[in-house]
Amino acid sequence: MDLQTMLNYHWEAMIPEFIILGTAVLLTLLDLFWPPYIKRRRLAWIGLIGILLSLLSLLAVLPIEVVSILDDSFRLDSFAKAFKMLLLVGAAFVMLLAESYEPKEGMKEQRGEFYYLFLTALLGAMIMTSSGDLITLFIGLELLSISSYILAGIRKHHTASNEAAMKYVISGGISTAITLFGMSYLYGLTGSTNLKAMSIIMKETVDTQFLYLFGLAFFMVLVGLSFKIASAPFHMWAPDVYQGAPIPVTAFLSVVSKTAGFAIILRILLSLYREVWGDAVGAFSFFESNSIYIAFLAGITMIIGNVVALRQRNLKRLFAYSSIAHAGYLLVAFATLGGQYFLFDTFWFYLLAYLFMNLGAFAVIQVVSGNTEQEGIDMLTGLYQRSPWLAVAMGISILSLAGIPGTAGFIAKVSIFLGAFAVDPGFYVLAAIMAGTTVISYIYYFGILVQLFLRSSIIQTKPKVPAGINILVAVCVLMTILFGLAPNIALDFFHQHFGDLLDF
Repeated sequence: MDLQTMLNYHWEAMIPEFIILGTAVLLTLLDLFWPPYIKRRRLAWIGLIGILLSLLSLLAVLPIEVVSILDDSFRLDSFAKAFKMLLLVGAAFVMLLAESYEPKEGMKEQRGEFYYLFLTALLGAMIMTSSGDLITLFIGLELLSISSYILAGIRKHHTASNEAAMKYVISGGISTAITLFGMSYLYGLTGSTNLKAMSIIMKETVDTQFLYLFGLAFFMVLVGLSFKIASAPFHMWAPDVYQGAPIPVTAFLSVVSKTAGFAIILRILLSLYREVWGDAVGAFSFFESNSIYIAFLAGITMIIGNVVALRQRNLKRLFAYSSIAHAGYLLVAFATLGGQYFLFDTFWFYLLAYLFMNLGAFAVIQVVSGNTEQEGIDMLTGLYQRSPWLAVAMGISILSLAGIPGTAGFIAKVSIFLGAFAVDPGFYVLAAIMAGTTVISYIYYFGILVQLFLRSSIIQTKPKVPAGINILVAVCVLMTILFGLAPNIALDFFHQHFGDLLDF
C-alpha cells in the first residue's frame, strides 16, 4: 500500500481515538517526569479534559457518513457513534469519581497510573465499537481487558483488591480463550476476518455441516463474551471483583466495560447471523430457531442476579448482582432478534439510563464510605439526617434502578418488556420472568431506601462532598428524572443522529 493511498483515507474519523491516545501518552510522560512534590491528582483533570475534547470531536463527526479505513479495520458508522457517546460520557463521570477517590492506605505510588490506565481501557472499548474486522475487535477487547485487570488490583497493599485482580485475570483468560476459539472457527470456515465478507459467505453457505460449525462458533463467541457482560451462569467473578476493586473501577466495570461488552456482542453476532435487513446480511433463520437459548440465558441471569442480591449486605456486592440482573434485562431485548423486533433505540436508551442511575449511586457510596473500609448497607443508615442532598440523590438512583415510574429506569424497562410481547411468537414466559424478578428487586432496593430515610444513625458527621462529585451527582439525578419524564429528548437525539443503526 503506497503513501498516497494511506493519505486518502478519512483519518478525521479517528480523531476521538487519537485524542484519547494522545491524552494517555501525555499523562504517562507527566507522571514519569513530574517532580514528586507535584500531586498526581491533577492528572485527573487533564484526563477529563481529554475525554471531553474527544466527546466534542465525536459530536463534530456525527454528520459524517459511513467511513471505512483499511478494509473496515476501523469503521465509523451510526453503531460506533452511538456506543462511543455512551462510553465517553460514562468515562468522564468515572474520571470525576477517580479524582476524589482516596482509600485508607492511600495511593501515592499508583495515583498517576490510575488515570492513564482508565484512558487505555476506554481506548480499547472505543476501538471495539468501530471495528469491522475480527482482528481489531480482539485487539480492542484485550486492551480493555488487560487495563481492567491492572485497575482492579491497583491497590497493591489491599488484600481484597489483589484477590479481585487474580480472579478477574483467571475468568478473563478463560473467556478470551473461548471467544478466540469461536472466532477461529469463523475464520477457518470463511477464510476472512472481515465481518462483511464473512457474512456474505455465511449467507451463501448451504452445506449442513458448515452451518452446524457456524452455529457452534456462535455459541462459543456468545459464551466467551457472556463473561464480559457478567451474565449468568458466567457471572461468578463479578461479585468478588466489584467488592475488591476500588469504587471508581467498580463503577467503570459496571457501566463502561459492560456497555463495551454488549457493543462487541452486537457488532459480531448481528453482523454475521442476522437476516438481510438494509445493508446488513446474515442468516435470520439462525436467530429464529436459536433465540430460545438467548432467552434462557436472559431468564436465568435475571433470576440469579435478583434472588442472590437479597442476601447481600455489602453494597458493592449488592450492586454487582444488580448489574448481573440488568444484563439479563438487556438480553431480553437481544432475544427478540428472533422475531425481527429489535429496536436499537430501546437498547441504547436502556444503557443510557443505566449509566446515569448507576454512576449516581456509586458516587454517593464513595462519598459516604470516605476513606474507611466500611462498605455495608448500614453505612447509609440515617443519611437523610446527615446529608439530605446525598440521601435524595441516592434514593432517586435506587428508584430508577428498581424501575419506578417517573424515572429513566422505568421507561427503559417498560420498552424492553413490551418488546418481548411484540415478537411473533411472543416471549411471554420471558416477559413474566422479567416482571417477577423486577418485583423481587424491590425488596433489596427498598431495603436501601429504608436505611436512608427511616433509620436513625449514631453517626452525626456530615459527609464532605467534593465539587466534582457534586457535579456528577447533580447531572445523574437531573438526567434520570428528565429522561423518565421526557424520554423523547434522548430518543429524538438518537433517531436524528444515529438513525436505526442498520448501516453497521
